[in-house]
Amino acid sequence: MYSLLIVDDEVHAVKGIEAAIDWEKLQITSLYTAYNIRQAKEIYDNYPIDIMLCDIEMPQGSGLELLTWVREHHPKTESVFLTCHADFEYAKQAMQLGSLDYILKPIPYADLEKVIVKAMDKINANSELTQFSRYGQYWFQQQPLLTEQFWLDILNQTIPSNEYAIRNAAAERNLPYLDDVHYLPVLISIQRWHKTLSIRDEKIMEFALRNAANESILEHGKLGLLIQRGKGRLVALISVEAGGERESAGIKAMCSSYIEACNTYFYCDLSCYVGKPLPAYELSAMLDKLSALESDNVALDNKVFMLEGRFPSSHTLHMPNMSVWVVLLEDGKTDILISEITAYLDSQVRADCLDAKQLHQFHQDLLQMVYSIFQSKGIRAHQLLNDSVSLELSWQATRSVMDMLVWIKHILQKSAEYAKAVEETQTVVERVIAYIALHKDRELSREEIASHVFLNPDYLTRIFKKETGLGISEYMLRERLNVAKDLLLLTEMSISAVASHVGYSNFSHFSRIFKKHTGKNPMDFRHTGTAEQAPE
Repeated sequence: MYSLLIVDDEVHAVKGIEAAIDWEKLQITSLYTAYNIRQAKEIYDNYPIDIMLCDIEMPQGSGLELLTWVREHHPKTESVFLTCHADFEYAKQAMQLGSLDYILKPIPYADLEKVIVKAMDKINANSELTQFSRYGQYWFQQQPLLTEQFWLDILNQTIPSNEYAIRNAAAERNLPYLDDVHYLPVLISIQRWHKTLSIRDEKIMEFALRNAANESILEHGKLGLLIQRGKGRLVALISVEAGGERESAGIKAMCSSYIEACNTYFYCDLSCYVGKPLPAYELSAMLDKLSALESDNVALDNKVFMLEGRFPSSHTLHMPNMSVWVVLLEDGKTDILISEITAYLDSQVRADCLDAKQLHQFHQDLLQMVYSIFQSKGIRAHQLLNDSVSLELSWQATRSVMDMLVWIKHILQKSAEYAKAVEETQTVVERVIAYIALHKDRELSREEIASHVFLNPDYLTRIFKKETGLGISEYMLRERLNVAKDLLLLTEMSISAVASHVGYSNFSHFSRIFKKHTGKNPMDFRHTGTAEQAPE
């Protein structure tokens, strides 16, 4: 026999709950109602309350305030929140305060009945716990943790994958284990959160996801158990009697409903990977297959993947021709480039061509293209992309197509902003010097350089000499000769190759120029390693 209190400032909501639920069937013998916190506290002062159904938003004090008071003065009460708002902060506070569950209005009465039964089951379990000895109480409290660790040891092969070892391990830990039961594993993987969460908030939401999985996939734990397997990953083990089967369509439907609910209430994308029913000693190998399937899924979110009947894709990834992308990136047409990359990846997803390996290959090719343009624009990648956000996005880029696109947009937009800022802060002479450094392997005319900075050639020559003390032609010659000296001393490149590298197609002309300004021909300079400047 149980007592239940309904707290809601809306009279018609209270009357609706009173009329809709078969209280006798649920063994609720004492039903109380209150329309504000003051009335609720008066009822607590006069009657024992087992279960409280409470609205969150009330004009004379919120349900969160009431639950705080109840937790302090009547800790044995199991509480369920009712609200019109699917807001994360409400869910977060409710779980922190110890609320059993959280139901949105308009209330689905069938769901409310299930939650009330769940509350009664918890009350019964707590009542039974008090009947144990001190040692028995400790064991009873720890049994869920011991059971989860037992199955985690099986999956991790800490317990060897054979029937004898598993049976003995269960006996040593005083845990129930049936040889004739098979288990169907479902790997649940969180793909991303839609909100930025602190570590504490993320743990709270993972706890909520676990409770939801226990209810919707395991029918409140009746069908099996859940195991936490690393950050953002759960494994549901659905028990199946040996020789029996659970209908694949039914499992898929339960997983689909779970995913839809998580999308709606817990602000995340996740997918489920369903294996085949197997004895316990074969579960580790099956979970490895599901983990591989999860790792290879870089294209699809919020899906149920059935291992049974799944075959590798026969489609081949066609890497894009990036020559057009290079031009777009050089010209700073970032938005067009992002659209082109997005269209390419979308086409590969539709063709079912992308797996983790292929996405990684695409990532490497794109990095090569981006870094080559960075170099041409004088951008140092390690300086530009060394912040925590860039590093995190880079690490996540190959996890999925969506993460890849987020990373691409980030680095392209950041590099475009940086290049623009550099261009705006550079002086005209600095831009000319940068242009010469970039094109020192070919002849540059004064007109071409002036065109690059949008100035008249004569005017540019005057301001360049005023700032550097050299004419543009003199500066270019000095820079080329400096590069040539380094190549002659530090490499084994042929002299003709060195000449070509610094923009001289005629070997003889290069030798004459080199000797005129260094006092030695290129060969002698390489052998002696020193130079005496020829008199002007």
